[in-house]
Amino acid sequence: MPDRKMFWRIVRRLLAANRGRLFVILLALGSGAAVTAALLNLQVDAKRRLTTEFRAFGANVVIAPRDSPNAPQNSGLAQSVLAQLPTTNNALPVAAVPFVYVVGDVFADADLPKNPHPVVITGTDLDSLRLVAPAWKFEAHTPVRMSGESCLVGAHVAEQLHPQNGHLSAGAKILLRSGTQTQACDVVNVFSAGGSEDDQVLTDLSTVQRLASLSSRISLIQLSVPGTPWEIQNYVASLRQRLPEVDVRPIRQFTEGEAKIYDRISGILSATVGLVLVLTGLCVMAAMTNVAMERRNDVGLMKAIVGATRRVLRLFLAEAAILGLTGGVLGAAIGILLSMWLGKAVFGVAAQPRLIVYPVAVALTIVVAIASAYPLRRLANIRPASVFRGEA
Repeated sequence: MPDRKMFWRIVRRLLAANRGRLFVILLALGSGAAVTAALLNLQVDAKRRLTTEFRAFGANVVIAPRDSPNAPQNSGLAQSVLAQLPTTNNALPVAAVPFVYVVGDVFADADLPKNPHPVVITGTDLDSLRLVAPAWKFEAHTPVRMSGESCLVGAHVAEQLHPQNGHLSAGAKILLRSGTQTQACDVVNVFSAGGSEDDQVLTDLSTVQRLASLSSRISLIQLSVPGTPWEIQNYVASLRQRLPEVDVRPIRQFTEGEAKIYDRISGILSATVGLVLVLTGLCVMAAMTNVAMERRNDVGLMKAIVGATRRVLRLFLAEAAILGLTGGVLGAAIGILLSMWLGKAVFGVAAQPRLIVYPVAVALTIVVAIASAYPLRRLANIRPASVFRGEA
């Protein structure tokens, strides 16, 4: 116990011997810890941010009928496939929306059908459509409860139906026809998707199944699966094992694009963190070299009174660890706050603080501080006689 008290008393004296140099070392370690914590927090948050941003593009997995020469034409999928899909992926909800397509005609006036316009009539779950098409733009902003007699009209179709008046608008009535089957519906909204969907009319799934005479059959299922690219691939693999009779395809431009962007961001941030830690270590090592020059006489005296070399080394390593811990604790806290500001400036939304980042940044700072104390370790080789003769 007396030895332990004396050990920590000497450590306190070493820390207080030169407050100016102590401040410089703490400033270097704290700055390095702040930048390290900020970059690591952004790196961890980037995975969540990219996943959220890519989900804004819509569905990333499609389930379609498997191509088979023995399958009847336009047979599609059994609607019962929907009930077999996992509803979560890593505890996050999976959105699954069915679609059925039929080529038919649309009439601008349901009461006086004339001038048919060829169109693709799409049946789906209108209330769940936004889950797989969050980027679609709708003309009316007021949410409307969908029903079997409701329909959504693509922007191109709306322009074709009323070219003299600009375009069809919400509140109009139209008539859908496929073969001998017809269905009148109320236009509750006009949407723009920026793709082939703008040439479609969307209505209730059962309505289109009746028009196409496809009872309990669908054309495909679009899924919006949350998670990282690797988690999505695992989800797709499990679906293929569960449903071998259908074709499960990820939309690769989303999953691969997300993976490539994250790998690049992660690589750049990791390399920057490594560079910052190296520069921090060099700065601390330069300061420690001056400290070593000043402590030659102290070390010679310690060894002259039978101080073991390992005890001398332990003093200096304890001093470096304390400096690293102090600089890491203060700098990492500032760095996480800095990452929140950087996330707001870059992504428009503040980065969320990740608890795992704080202890990692503090631990890295302690390692750098101990590694940078190498000049102090050379003091263990000093001979007391050389110091007292003024040769050291």
